[in-house]
Amino acid sequence: MAFGLCNAPATFERLMETVLRGLTSEACLVYLDDIIIVGRTFQEHLNYIRKVFQRLQKANLKLSPKKCRFFRKEVSYLGHIISADGVKTDPEKTKAVVD
Repeated sequence: MAFGLCNAPATFERLMETVLRGLTSEACLVYLDDIIIVGRTFQEHLNYIRKVFQRLQKANLKLSPKKCRFFRKEVSYLGHIISADGVKTDPEKTKAVVD
């Protein structure tokens, strides 16, 4: 789906929410075509990855391997740093205000 179409982002967001319904509150965060899969333990994380992959495959959706990053302890996402410690504002995003 071309994101240049005016309703494409909203339509794709609805599709992703539908495909991953039931997992989004416990296992993953979804925003448009970004999916962050979380887990308290390595085994739980693997289990959630497997569930997300199964849902995407069932919906005939494909991933771009070069855009995927696995097993990160910390990620920068939408201006925030997400880790086991919680969510905090990305210092790069507040640098201009502070300086």
